[in-house]
Parts: sequence; C-alpha cells; structure tokens
Amino acid sequence: MLMPSSVIRAYCYHPAERRLDILFVTGKLYSYHDLPPDVYGAMRNALSKGEFFNAHIRNRYRYTRQHSAFAK
Repeated sequence: MLMPSSVIRAYCYHPAERRLDILFVTGKLYSYHDLPPDVYGAMRNALSKGEFFNAHIRNRYRYTRQHSAFAK
C-alpha cells in the first residue's frame, strides 16, 4: 500500500506468513516477522503510520533487512 508519510513510503502485509514489509522513504526495506493481524489492522487504521510504527512495532518484533524488490 502506497501512502503519504514522512517516514514510510509503502507497506504490505502477508497474513499467511504474519510478515509486514515496510519500505521507508530512505529506500530501505525491512520485513517484520510474527506480526499479529490485529497489530497490522491497527496500523492500517492509524492516522500516522510512522507514529504507530515507532510506538507499536519498532523494537518489538524481529526483523530482517531486505536488499531486493519490495514485497517479494
């Protein structure tokens, strides 16, 4: 999902894998693992995706840095 944000350029949730891919405006792509669907739903409904990410996802879920195309 593309969106206007000063921090997040786009994001995509993969429910079967419980994985959230986030492309930041810096061009860096990260995958956040074992993210519950309700957390993704709350992020999707949040007015500020960046604020929600910082408060509820960052430093709370295991992540990996990706070096290839978004949402592979």
